[in-house]
Amino acid sequence: MPKTELNKAVPNFTLPATGDKQIKLSSLKGSNVVLYFYPKDNTPGCTREGLDFQSSLLKFKRQQTVILGVSRDSVKTHENFKAKQGFKFDLLSDADETLCKLFDVIKMKNMYGKKVRGIERSTFLIDAKGKLRNEWRKVKVDGHVDEVLAAVKALNKK
Repeated sequence: MPKTELNKAVPNFTLPATGDKQIKLSSLKGSNVVLYFYPKDNTPGCTREGLDFQSSLLKFKRQQTVILGVSRDSVKTHENFKAKQGFKFDLLSDADETLCKLFDVIKMKNMYGKKVRGIERSTFLIDAKGKLRNEWRKVKVDGHVDEVLAAVKALNKK
């Protein structure tokens, strides 16, 4: 599968998600989609990032924007994480790394001095027609959600 490119259509994908759903990109046409990739459920940075998206969820909804979190964790782990944190958006399970490869977010990282393969925290904004409009890589959690919301608002003004 080819990699995504800015201002090009994102290839359709279907992944299992929380709420016993299969989320298909093509079924979200007509809404902007914020796809945020994070390393692991129930870790401090990933929890903060999810809570930041949750606290701005109504602002995103007013901008006709769907929020979807993605990691390699199982749907079961996602269900527990979502319930524990009170997230009102779905989490997608990318256990086989299909979406991670499509968006090129799997990187070698240092974990306590050891090299490990993992998800580099990244966010992508797909417009209502299915085109990739923005990408944020090597994301730092603080202030990130506000930056994404500003990009969504700018996109909707065009």
